[in-house]
Amino acid sequence: MAKGKGRGFQLPAGGRLGGMAEQLRKLQADMLAAQEALGEETVEASAGGGAVKVVMNGHLRLVSLSIDPEAVNPEDVEMLQDLIIAAVNEAIEKAQNLAAERMSSFTAGLKIPGLF
Repeated sequence: MAKGKGRGFQLPAGGRLGGMAEQLRKLQADMLAAQEALGEETVEASAGGGAVKVVMNGHLRLVSLSIDPEAVNPEDVEMLQDLIIAAVNEAIEKAQNLAAERMSSFTAGLKIPGLF
């Protein structure tokens, strides 16, 4: 055989690379579907013994906010603001945990820095 004239790149027997590419495409599609489904899932958080309730979806979008009328005191607006902030922050944390839980099956065994 002349120098530099090899048989070129060959796929492994059984076309394993083609199968791997198909598996990667399926994984990508499954991950996209799981991410989209998070938009349909919600978490609820509250503060002040339920005086402020927040519902957030898995995309970190605020879905609803309810405030008990008894929590509305014109002379203490700061307390109500603090309750809203606490409830929203708790909902964000719960939604992030939900997303991490749903996506963990796709990253199981992978050690990618900064990913979940």
